[in-house]
Amino acid sequence: MIRAAGLEDVELANPLDTFAGARGEESAREFGTLGYSIRARRPE
Repeated sequence: MIRAAGLEDVELANPLDTFAGARGEESAREFGTLGYSIRARRPE
């Protein structure tokens, strides 16, 4: 989907437990929800 938007050099960072300490942490753990940083470049 990211490449389909015309972006290049797409990098996916290691997963992070972004729900730690948040309301809904229990649900996030139940479903294995993690956050990922995505970095990409728009061609010139």
